[in-house]
Amino acid sequence: MAETKIVLVIDDDPDIIETVNTVLTREGYVVISATSGSQGFEVAHRTNPDLVLCDMIMEEMDSGAQTAQKIKRYNSDIPIYLISSMADEIAATTQIREFGFIGFIQKPIEPARLVSIVQSILH
Repeated sequence: MAETKIVLVIDDDPDIIETVNTVLTREGYVVISATSGSQGFEVAHRTNPDLVLCDMIMEEMDSGAQTAQKIKRYNSDIPIYLISSMADEIAATTQIREFGFIGFIQKPIEPARLVSIVQSILH
């Protein structure tokens, strides 16, 4: 049997966490969450997830970028995806890879797209 993959969701919006949890749990993933960048880094450090989905704007304007960079310094092998209501604009105006993100998901999150992205990264 295949190893269960862990996805860490870092977002201060409980509705986003609930949506991601519902969608990905149904697909067989273990979803853990954090509601701030600092908590997200601690959880990533403790659990070593297979994938991180991280909001850009939480307690501070660029806390998602700071969190992604900290996680990458800790473990550069963990793929990190940006999730944001401004993901299209951020990706169009910045080099998101410089912040540690390998891609982005636009909010509101479309479940089929989320599953497709997660499957492509983790399988």
